[in-house]
Amino acid sequence: MTVRYTKDHEWVRMDGDVAVVGITAHAAEQLGDVVFVELPSKGASFKQHADMAVVESVKAASDVFAPISGEIVDVNTAIVDDPARVNADPAGEAWFVKMKPADPAEFDGLMDEAAYNAFTENA
Repeated sequence: MTVRYTKDHEWVRMDGDVAVVGITAHAAEQLGDVVFVELPSKGASFKQHADMAVVESVKAASDVFAPISGEIVDVNTAIVDDPARVNADPAGEAWFVKMKPADPAEFDGLMDEAAYNAFTENA
């Protein structure tokens, strides 16, 4: 399964025609212990790079940006109920939202894993 990354430390993977979105392990590590997650509502639409969600840790609050444009079709309420899941499994069970992409080409324009790893090493 192909995963792409943003410079704002979100990941997105296509699962059929639905994009699954979360924050990277690097972001979760930088945040520290996550204590609060605010997710958008199902049916909400976002343009690429728009503020989409909020994650708060003991260190700071950070916006989560839409890696691609689209409509929210599902939200992961498990991370709202238990924000520590974001630290435990950021690239797996702690996904944030599922989106119906508005423009599949935006996905192709994001970084692959090698480019993202190089980006974080140089940051």
